[in-house]
Amino acid sequence: MSTTTRMIAGQKKPWLLGMAGLLLAFGGISLPFGTWDHALASVGHMAANELVYWGLVAALLLYVLLIERRPLASIGLRRPGGRDIFAALATGVLMIAVLALMYLVVFPALHWDETQQLQTLTAVPFWLRFMAVVRAAVSEEILFRGYALERVQELTGSRGAAGIFTWAIFTLEHLGYWGWHHLLVAGAAGALLTLLYLWRRNLWANMLAHFMVDAVGFLLG
Repeated sequence: MSTTTRMIAGQKKPWLLGMAGLLLAFGGISLPFGTWDHALASVGHMAANELVYWGLVAALLLYVLLIERRPLASIGLRRPGGRDIFAALATGVLMIAVLALMYLVVFPALHWDETQQLQTLTAVPFWLRFMAVVRAAVSEEILFRGYALERVQELTGSRGAAGIFTWAIFTLEHLGYWGWHHLLVAGAAGALLTLLYLWRRNLWANMLAHFMVDAVGFLLG
């Protein structure tokens, strides 16, 4: 094989691996988890769905390590520093404030109501809600911010394009169970989480901020 051929092959391989990884990440999250969880409303079934999500995360992490042969730091899993923790806490508080404004002011003004969906969720046993909140903070940040944003940026060469693309996918992924009006909530939270990751490039910080806002909404309510 000539030097030129080897160079071309070397350029194609990361591109192909990145595309395959994105298919794994986005293909998994496109499964109708919301429908399975809430339409069937069985505690055992919902717990099984949580395990499916964890399996998807494990598969993606193994893909990074064994197929791409890259460290987990390549998707933002690196030790957080004090500034990362502070940024996470500040972002979490800001998200809680923004979402409180939406639910207390914007939704009533537009006659939007998510009472039924929230009542369905709060009727779930606390241990399962806690499991879901932890899983969402870990899995969604790994899938959307860590892996997807990093690989889309590598493929496009643009931080902005990567941020907007993954933010849009994250927002639309919340459509199924909640309805169209919830896109405003998911979009606002997703935008702040995307900005946090682009700023700190630390997935643990994102997980902490994500956990904070979901815990307030689904564990303290």
